[in-house]
Amino acid sequence: MHDGEPRKAADERQETEPATADPGSRADNLALAALLLGAAATLVDGIHAAVAAAGFDDLRPSHGFAFARIAAGETTVGDVAEHLGVTKQAASQLVEELARKGYLTRRPHPGDARARLLELTARGWACTRAADLAMAALMEDWAAVLGRKRVAALRADLARVVPSGPLRPAAW
Repeated sequence: MHDGEPRKAADERQETEPATADPGSRADNLALAALLLGAAATLVDGIHAAVAAAGFDDLRPSHGFAFARIAAGETTVGDVAEHLGVTKQAASQLVEELARKGYLTRRPHPGDARARLLELTARGWACTRAADLAMAALMEDWAAVLGRKRVAALRADLARVVPSGPLRPAAW
């Protein structure tokens, strides 16, 4: 090897790697992304574990995202599909499973003869309350570590950068 080869390799790398304003920013960006994904997974896993411990052990985390939409009221299978980012057929299968397990019922839609409105049963509402309690407990855990003001600031900051919209299970 002579002196020009290492320099040439560095020059080629510079041409193919994206430029950043801060040399440490890529690592910082990756760390922040990993922490946000980890926080989301911690919440989903914690809520799911608490819901299962409360006696609703026949559900998957994805069911919770459907519950969030159905609990809002006036919900059809099409609404669930849009909320979850899945096909109507996939949402219909999920709704059928939840109905079979006793978490929801279907009734005719007063304005659309083709659609049926979904409603949580007493069991569905009990599960929703268990999930709400689990979420509150997790937020209390965060507040114990970070303080209530920092949790409130985190919530406000994330609300500024995360688009509002339906809660969807991760697609990865």
